[in-house]
Amino acid sequence: MERSSQKTYHTILEQEITEGLRELRRPVAGLLISGLSAGLDISFSLFLIAVMMTLLRGQVSHPLQEMLSAAMYSIGFILVVLGRSELFTEHTTRAVYPVLHGRASLAHLLRLWAVIYISNLVGSAAFAKLAAVVGPALGVIEPAVLGDIARRVVDHPGWVIFLSALLAGWLMGLLSWLVSAARDTTSQVLLVGIITWSIGFARLHHTVVGSVEVLAGVFARQGVGLGDYGHFLLWTTFGNAVGGAVFVALFKYGHVIHGGADPETVKLEEPSSILIDPSQS
Repeated sequence: MERSSQKTYHTILEQEITEGLRELRRPVAGLLISGLSAGLDISFSLFLIAVMMTLLRGQVSHPLQEMLSAAMYSIGFILVVLGRSELFTEHTTRAVYPVLHGRASLAHLLRLWAVIYISNLVGSAAFAKLAAVVGPALGVIEPAVLGDIARRVVDHPGWVIFLSALLAGWLMGLLSWLVSAARDTTSQVLLVGIITWSIGFARLHHTVVGSVEVLAGVFARQGVGLGDYGHFLLWTTFGNAVGGAVFVALFKYGHVIHGGADPETVKLEEPSSILIDPSQS
């Protein structure tokens, strides 16, 4: 592929800012529905992992089982990213760019994060209950498997979960940037699959997927409690946000703006055009 056919990093930043502005302008009702959809859709990762672990337990080697689990883990992300639903870990990065460029306020950013975060968690909780009921009823998920999955998420000190979540947020922020850089759907699917497979294979902590993993174990009554979930949620949320907003958004933005880029090459709307009407909230 020739250099001229590739997107420049100026173009990628422009696209990320434009998408961030579009998300910041959306009314609360639209964000809630989209966030709920993302929480439900991404939870298919847990269901497929649990089915795979139930059916293949003792039939394949442990390394192969881990690789297959990571492949199942990536499916939910493909559904969400390509389906354009609103996922919290994407917005810890993308929605930061308009704020850094002076086109949106911190209040707008926090509003978006809060709405998406809550709706994602509601969706994942609803799916966790569904998985804990339907999977065993169909005979494709053993309740003990849901407990195993939940415990491997929560059985770590807070600082370990935080650093693990930081790495996951970092990768999710890079994913947003790379998907914008991709020119076709096939490339986007490949990128989403590779990066989220890596998150699953390394067992890094993701707020939304981790929520459905832990809550399914809680609902299945497999020795995991709401206290464990609270411990996981606190440290994972913080880590994902720091990893996406600091290690990707600030670095990528700084690379473009302070790396010899001409600010005029990034065509942005005026700040007033993204101001959110309080009546929409």
